[in-house]
Amino acid sequence: MERFAWKAVVKDGKLEEYKYRHAHIWPEMKQVLKEAGIRNYTIWNVGNELFGYFECEKGVAYAEKYQADSPVVDKWNEYMKDVMVMEMDPETGAQPKMQQVFFLA
Repeated sequence: MERFAWKAVVKDGKLEEYKYRHAHIWPEMKQVLKEAGIRNYTIWNVGNELFGYFECEKGVAYAEKYQADSPVVDKWNEYMKDVMVMEMDPETGAQPKMQQVFFLA
C-alpha cells in the first residue's frame, strides 16, 4: 500500500474553524475519499502548521486522479480556502508529494 503525506498552513485565527469543519466533514466528501482508495487518513497540527497522512490502497496516482476529477473535492477546496493555504500541484491537481526520507516497518 502506498503512503501519501502533505502539509499546509491554517490562516491566523482559523484553527478552531478548521477543526470544526473536519469534525463535520460532508458525507459526500468522505465517500469520495473512500472511493479514491484512501484509508487511515489523519491530520495533525503544530500551531498553524498542518501535516496530513493517508494510505492509498489503489495507489497514489489513482487517489490523486480520482480527487482531481471530483467536483465534490473542488467544492471542499473552495469551502476550505478561507481557513487554510495549501499549494496544489498543477500536474496532478493534488497536494504536492512530500518525499519520504525514512521508514521503519
